[in-house]
Amino acid sequence: MTANALQNIAKIETSLWEAADQLRANSNLTATEYSMPVLGVIFLRHATNRYQSALQAIEADQAAGTMPKRPLSKADFIKRRALLLPEAARYDTLLNLPSGASLGGALVAAMNAIEADFPPLQGSLPKDYDRFDNKLLENLLRCFDSQALRTATGDVFGRIYEYFLMKFAMQGAQDNGEFFTPPSLVQTLVNVIEPDHGVVADLACGSGGMFVQSSHFIEHEGFETMKRATFYGQEKTPTTIRLAKMNLAVHGLEGDIQEANTFYEDKHRLQDGRPLWGNVDFMMANPPFNVDKVDAESIKTDRRLPFGLPGVNKDKQVSNGNYLWISYFHSYLSPKGRAGFVMSSQASSAGHGEKEVRRKLVETGDVDVMVAIRSNFFYTRTVPCELWHFDRSKPDSRKDQVLMLDARNVYRKVTRKIYDFSPEHQANLAAIVWLYRGEQDRFLGLVQSYIERLSADASTVASALTAFETTLTASQLPFPPFLDSVKGLDALPQDKRQGLADALAEWTSAATAYVADRAALVIGLATFCKSNAKPPQTNKAQHATRQTFDPLAESARGLIKQVDLLYKLAARAAQLAQELAGHEKAAEYYDRRAISKLIKQLDEERKAAVEQLKACGYVHRQIAWLQDRFPKAEMQDVLGLCKVVSRAEIEAADWSLTPGRFVGVAPAEVDDDFDFEQTLLDIHSELTDLNRESIDLAQKIQTSFEALGV
Repeated sequence: MTANALQNIAKIETSLWEAADQLRANSNLTATEYSMPVLGVIFLRHATNRYQSALQAIEADQAAGTMPKRPLSKADFIKRRALLLPEAARYDTLLNLPSGASLGGALVAAMNAIEADFPPLQGSLPKDYDRFDNKLLENLLRCFDSQALRTATGDVFGRIYEYFLMKFAMQGAQDNGEFFTPPSLVQTLVNVIEPDHGVVADLACGSGGMFVQSSHFIEHEGFETMKRATFYGQEKTPTTIRLAKMNLAVHGLEGDIQEANTFYEDKHRLQDGRPLWGNVDFMMANPPFNVDKVDAESIKTDRRLPFGLPGVNKDKQVSNGNYLWISYFHSYLSPKGRAGFVMSSQASSAGHGEKEVRRKLVETGDVDVMVAIRSNFFYTRTVPCELWHFDRSKPDSRKDQVLMLDARNVYRKVTRKIYDFSPEHQANLAAIVWLYRGEQDRFLGLVQSYIERLSADASTVASALTAFETTLTASQLPFPPFLDSVKGLDALPQDKRQGLADALAEWTSAATAYVADRAALVIGLATFCKSNAKPPQTNKAQHATRQTFDPLAESARGLIKQVDLLYKLAARAAQLAQELAGHEKAAEYYDRRAISKLIKQLDEERKAAVEQLKACGYVHRQIAWLQDRFPKAEMQDVLGLCKVVSRAEIEAADWSLTPGRFVGVAPAEVDDDFDFEQTLLDIHSELTDLNRESIDLAQKIQTSFEALGV
């Protein structure tokens, strides 16, 4: 999917959420009450799209003679990853119900009809629509009936479904959001264990995000997921199981998801009758942290706990279930299996019985990669965590080694309360794992992709600047004639006339400096792009390319400041001219509306030009980040970031697996691209959020007092 396509989808996601959430805000529904019905509508829209797409393909095959003309069956649609939707369950049927018909009742009937025809979804779709106001449901259906969505593909609806899951999790819906693991953490797990075939399992599967991201990985490799992998999940919460089954269905996937408490139950069997235990190729999970009061008597002989219980209290309970989960994840693996899971940061250095289990795990040689994650990655929990990775197929050369990766200083800020990894962060962290595994070609391939992306971004800078400059010139043209026209008007304040004249002089001076610097940068970028028509492949050549761009990156940063300055000077001149035009005799010489329109257009083109220059700088920084830390494109210890440690070192550290204990502390880095203005905007945005939250809290308190009769 192209960058433009992703940006368009992001806009659709945001607008849909704003529209849907506005409907909720105008009702008496909580986010929890609203989430399942909305996700059901998204599923229904997508199911209709898939049905219509499959029907068109079938009709085309029949017309071409590659398929006989006969009554269609469910199998005809299922083979095209679609459902043979009953007419009553089609989106357009629901939208065209006669006036006065119960839309809630019709939606319930539609969901029942789909479940009757598709057993994997039995009991999973929402059916509480008849408690909703008819008008709200109609508006909700129309939200998802734009032209773009009527023709949207599975990838688009998969993203929209995941986006809505994330937003509901951020609002605290569905058991404090614990059903949802942030996508950037799931993607990081996927990047390390690379689940591309076989049995993929999640014993605390939540809304199924691990399976979906595994599917994305498989399809990115050019394969069909359902021909390469089978998904097995356990989850103890029925509502969350419904979310997972819908999530799989909206992505065109199927999985065997069982309702079970994993501490006490192992419900799965493979299709050939073998147990899931001991036969999982890829285990992924984000289990609940620090669960207490697990009955030790019920699990003391469980074969899934080969390292023993992590400690039993006087009440014959395991007081912390973290190491039960960790043991499960290891014991389910096949002899060549890999596991990646999220775990409380407390677990990697826990003492007593937990340390003994950890020692036994390390001694297997299967502990592969440990990644420390800073706080605020989860939507409803602020605690830090760690990503654990096992690999039972590690080569002998690495059996005694563990990669410690401290990613706590790698993040981007999404909101005031939430951080995540950018796609580039995820790729760069994966590249470190590649070097640890001796896969230098993949590391160089990533750097190569950045170089090609940098060339593509650099090639469009000139056109973005030209658009800005064209409007800048048009904006400047009216001011000198206006100033000449009002010279003879003695009633106008001399200081204001002089102020405008000075502003125009400063504008001209800044423009002169800009033209020279702009020309030098554009020539440099053109030369860079031309020299990379045949991109470098070797590490040495890639370093040379990056070094060629270093001064251009510095020039681009300077030009951003000049572009911003020119816009500010233009806006200032417009403001001063408007103040002069406020005097009765000067108004006829100034077209306020036309100038305002030009200044607004100039601002939009300024943003576009600045974003293009920043895009070049951003990609250049990714190359520099990798090359500065791994100059030979080989694994090496990097202070504050990563270290390959031996079993002896782990034993000397009391069997700790905490990355920060091994990698040390790096000196603080100076951010050359610190944006003071953007930081002020962020602070203002945070203050606005806090004010909004305080108002909401005050309203809740007032409502509570009124309910108490106070």
